[in-house]
Amino acid sequence: MTQTQVERSRTFSWSDPATNAALIGKTSGLALLQAMIAGELPPPPVMHLLGMTRLTAEEGRVTVEMPPREYHYNPLGTVHGGVLATLLDTAAGCAVHTTLPAGVGYTSVDLSVKYLRPVTVGSELLTCVGTVIQRGRRTALGEARLTDAAGRLVAHATSTCLLFELPAS
Repeated sequence: MTQTQVERSRTFSWSDPATNAALIGKTSGLALLQAMIAGELPPPPVMHLLGMTRLTAEEGRVTVEMPPREYHYNPLGTVHGGVLATLLDTAAGCAVHTTLPAGVGYTSVDLSVKYLRPVTVGSELLTCVGTVIQRGRRTALGEARLTDAAGRLVAHATSTCLLFELPAS
């Protein structure tokens, strides 16, 4: 680092993720997310890590918002694709989660992302909407659409999720 560069820093805190993990399988996915939204449960640490600011959920649909920040940047001066993929994965996966009854869990099998335009701090608030395209007994297909503040589609993803019974505790 040269003398002309100014180093920036960022500090954040989070709650113990075991609090929410202990409820997996004991409540429906939608009820768990709605409890987080209502402030009855803490948000997952990844929301603090990336700076996600808002989450809404209804059955089969989740919206997550995040303003792009410098700390999301890659060496090219744009938001890193991995950050955008994480936002897309969150929305698609949580949309699937809203359809699950108590006792059923899920995990991502794959995530296919298409990047359509670069994202910078000038893109302003990013909005990512995840929806369930199809849900069966064993798998679910979700999609997520990521738009900038001007409403332009910046990235799109599909995600296959494996559904499974959780062991009784």
